[in-house]
Amino acid sequence: MMETYLGLLNLLDSTLRLAIPLLCACLAGLYSERSGVVDIGLEGKMLAAAFAAAAGAIAFNSAMMGLLLGVIVSVLLALVHGYACITQRGNQIVTGIAINMLAAGLTALLGNAWYREGGRTPQLDGAARFGDLTLPFAEAARNIPVIGTFYAEVISGHPLPVYLALLAVPLTFFLLYRTRWGLRLRAVGENPAAVDTAGVSVARLRYSAVIVCGILCGLGGTYIAAAQAAIFLPNMTAGKGFMALAALIFAKWRPVAALGACLLFGLLEAMAIRLEGVPLPVIGQVPVQAIQALPYLLTVILLAGFVGRAIPPKASGIPYVKER
Repeated sequence: MMETYLGLLNLLDSTLRLAIPLLCACLAGLYSERSGVVDIGLEGKMLAAAFAAAAGAIAFNSAMMGLLLGVIVSVLLALVHGYACITQRGNQIVTGIAINMLAAGLTALLGNAWYREGGRTPQLDGAARFGDLTLPFAEAARNIPVIGTFYAEVISGHPLPVYLALLAVPLTFFLLYRTRWGLRLRAVGENPAAVDTAGVSVARLRYSAVIVCGILCGLGGTYIAAAQAAIFLPNMTAGKGFMALAALIFAKWRPVAALGACLLFGLLEAMAIRLEGVPLPVIGQVPVQAIQALPYLLTVILLAGFVGRAIPPKASGIPYVKER
């Protein structure tokens, strides 16, 4: 019985670790789309941040410097997206796709030019990698059945970016629903003309949203490279930005529901990893490629069959033109 419980805790621990990049990108997309800016470029910003974080951590032998550089690069790409979509009123989908392509090509090119390892960076270790943090009383609580073991095995023992991402959920809820800025941000995603009439700058609000989006994508990308994998690999985000968009729709643009959706998708991915190489009853040995595709397949099934009618902000994806 205890072995089964510990196995379940290990699965939940993996679920949380795998859900963090999705959660960062999902919350990033939430801010952006709540302001009326569709961001397909979450994947590209996370990938660029992952490379910048790995390169910075190697150069300065500091994971925190890697995090800083990852966030800066992601915010710069977010500002490029904002300039094209908000100031120049360009097509938001096309701009997002362009950022994804730019990040995929540029990171591989720079990685190969700088490190001569086929686009990879050297392995991160020591101070260049985020280590696991032991929360207070975790070791003492380990001997307490059920709750204490859960706290020690699942809640404690994660790198700093994990706790920052989890903290971003209640912070997002507070900012969106308990502050004037959040009220205006939600309003500009629904009716930017009314916000403009009230004397509030639509462009400034949308730029603030895409900057927050860039910060969260930077956190997610840094976690992947400087904590989870401890190395940068070309295209290592592997569609997580698009899965985050699916989670955002599944959560219907709500922060707490976004956490639940990302944990669900993380659970699917963790289960898929554990099923690799394990013969299933009746079916037998399943190809590894089929197991790896399972989270993406189930994502489509969940969205198609269980999400119900998800209504995005009314002004989402529509450039605002000030009436004269």
